[in-house]
Amino acid sequence: MDLSLTEEQRMIVDLVQRYVCEEITPLEDKLDPDADELPKEDFDRLVATTQAMGLYGLDTPPEYGGPDIDLVTRTLIAMESTQHRAGLYVPCYSTFGGARQAQLFEASAAQKERYLYPMLRGEKRVFFGLSEPSGGSDPGRAIQTRAVRDGDEWVINGSKLWISGADRADYGLLFARTGGPGRNGVTCFIVETAWEGFNVARIVHTLRSSKYATEIHLDNLRVPHENILGEEGGGFAIANDRLSRQRIPYAAECVGVAIKAHAMAVEYSKLRATFGATLSSRQGIQWMLVENEIDIRSMRWLVLDAAAKADRGEPFRTESAIAKLQCSELAFKVVDRSMQIHGGLGVAKDLPFERWFREMRIRRIGEGPSEVQKHIIARDILGAGLR
Repeated sequence: MDLSLTEEQRMIVDLVQRYVCEEITPLEDKLDPDADELPKEDFDRLVATTQAMGLYGLDTPPEYGGPDIDLVTRTLIAMESTQHRAGLYVPCYSTFGGARQAQLFEASAAQKERYLYPMLRGEKRVFFGLSEPSGGSDPGRAIQTRAVRDGDEWVINGSKLWISGADRADYGLLFARTGGPGRNGVTCFIVETAWEGFNVARIVHTLRSSKYATEIHLDNLRVPHENILGEEGGGFAIANDRLSRQRIPYAAECVGVAIKAHAMAVEYSKLRATFGATLSSRQGIQWMLVENEIDIRSMRWLVLDAAAKADRGEPFRTESAIAKLQCSELAFKVVDRSMQIHGGLGVAKDLPFERWFREMRIRRIGEGPSEVQKHIIARDILGAGLR
């Protein structure tokens, strides 16, 4: 496999690198270390910049106004746009826009007018309501939230847990059981947060900076029948269909943070002197940097391999799961070693390591825990008979 970049890809990578260095990093010097949003005037200015770059609307198909790029190029952008303090969960503070819930591209024409297009224009925020107190790793079986049809409406009762952004969203994709047990009994509904019966509460802070996780309680929430996304009983397919593809940029974001952490560790090791010699001259430090380098090269290969196979139209579910598993696990180790090389400064909020360390730990759970990725890989190796 040839990992060399095309001329166009090199131009895009250089463009994003300059954008991060010249626009994002200087702003972070003025923000709280745990900030996840920019002041409105800065945000609007930078959105105009990314639009002028031709890169606004990442993950949005070209026919809906997104950039006409393949998944490999999208992966390269993910590795560059995350190389700053807040990059892991808000790459460039969302100034590249994008479709956070790609399932909405499967919506009906009326649903697109009411929900998809306002989201793409940045006018409405959306949440993804899948996980429940009963579990999130096996949603097809764990979902207990129940929707019962009443004429032209569905009445939904139940709860969701660990839902990001539901307290600030205008609407969301909410999965409820409309049939029997198993995956075929789950339906996806588009629900508006202002409707009576929709109740959301912030729960305690997690390791993630600034963002609260939320819990949703549904008390006789009435949803019009036309707000079913896709088909009745087809909710799991909607939830699962795009996960493999979305995991590739998700994994690449971990690589970007690891690259930046490693670069900082290399630079610091050359400057910091102990007992009359720089850290870079110490064999113990050299080996830590070597391990960082090997891990980063391995991650980069795995994530680009998955993206390239997807672009060629080949099966890539196994490659996507491997990339997500290894990038979340290895990037955490790279950040940890880089913190260690910085000593006490590594755990201070003056530098981004402590934020990366906390948030990277979540990546081993989010978008499917490491153990679930291993299950997916094993199932593909051994065949569909594995449960």
